[in-house]
Amino acid sequence: MTPAPADREPITRLKNIIARLRAPGGCPWDREQTHQSIKPQIIEECYEAVEAIDDADDALLKEELGDVLLHLVFHAQLAAERGAFTFDDVINGIADKLVFRHPHVFGENKLSDSGAVLRQWDELKKQEKPERTGALDGVAKSLPALLLAAEIQKKAAKVGFDWPDADGVLAKVREELGELERDLHDHQRAEEELGDLFFALVNLARFLKINPELAARAATQKFKRRFEWMEQHAAAPLKGQSLSALDALWNQAKQALG
Repeated sequence: MTPAPADREPITRLKNIIARLRAPGGCPWDREQTHQSIKPQIIEECYEAVEAIDDADDALLKEELGDVLLHLVFHAQLAAERGAFTFDDVINGIADKLVFRHPHVFGENKLSDSGAVLRQWDELKKQEKPERTGALDGVAKSLPALLLAAEIQKKAAKVGFDWPDADGVLAKVREELGELERDLHDHQRAEEELGDLFFALVNLARFLKINPELAARAATQKFKRRFEWMEQHAAAPLKGQSLSALDALWNQAKQALG
């Protein structure tokens, strides 16, 4: 099998290229891969696409979306080889799901606002997956910890188990911080209380309509930019300087970068 020429339908060309890489006589590395072996990369590629969005870099976003698509097609190719499903099955499956979950667009059930759309979406999901009987069913256990906490909290809130307002959540954050300070010298207790504090902060982020994962990533990137500014503008290597000197340099970085 040879790759489809460049003037063929782009997705068909990509599918054929990946099939060729996996075929006898193809690429030894690609032929060795399994769903499990390339599982970490699909997560990495998604984060790189998010970074391109954060940077408002269209050229990079185009490239990173291509890398994500590569992994989607690759996993579908692996499935096709064992007779499970094909990439076309994946496409048709999501297309059918979108039509089913948007009867207000593709049917007669008109809705006036996004809140009604989300409520309908949840009801239709329940019809699709009747085996999910628990309020917290359906949350992916492999989500990053902050997103996992946010999704669990959203599910619980849908049955009414939630704070009435952000003030209550903020009070809970203060309470958890106090408990952490109390148990700071007991490692096991401190670890538990730190987890509770994280969980309360995620709850606060939910009330403020802030994605906690993205907020934490943005804070880390801000620290990284400021620290790199310090390295570039310090008169001497950072290691070995006094804490007061480093703190002064940090304040300069904050003024320079915001």
